[in-house]
Amino acid sequence: MAIITLQGTEANTNGELPAVGNKAPEFNLTKNDLSTATLKDFEGSKVVLNIFPSIDTSTCATSVKVFNQEASKLDNTKVLCISRDLPFAQSRFCGAEGIENVINLSDFKTGAFGKDYGLEFIDGPLHGLHSRAVIVLDENGTIKYTEQVSEIVDQPNYKAALEALSND
Repeated sequence: MAIITLQGTEANTNGELPAVGNKAPEFNLTKNDLSTATLKDFEGSKVVLNIFPSIDTSTCATSVKVFNQEASKLDNTKVLCISRDLPFAQSRFCGAEGIENVINLSDFKTGAFGKDYGLEFIDGPLHGLHSRAVIVLDENGTIKYTEQVSEIVDQPNYKAALEALSND
């Protein structure tokens, strides 16, 4: 379990992020059109999993905006922004912000993604939501980089995540 802080107050996750070098766990997440996306849908592309508690917080919104801007510069790379927000909220946010280069996916139905990836808060004020994390996968779904952000209001290390995409 990871210990994360929310402005200094400790909260625990249900586990640890999957290890670098392992295959990423399969997932079933909901797209904005309410269809299902799986990890297999992205085989052959590099993937950035930008995971956060809610699109409706400033730190989370910033991460989506930054990855949206950077994704437009990347070849053969998909950025998946994953939270437990309803797909309607994700879609509304991206429409209002003109965000077109990321794919929003929701874990609202079961929370299985958060549980399987070891990032569901099991206590504290964000109980049931996902902690802030970034996971980078190669074209085969192998984990190249992970970052569990230890203070939930902090931004992830964008530079390190983007550099992991080019390190083969």
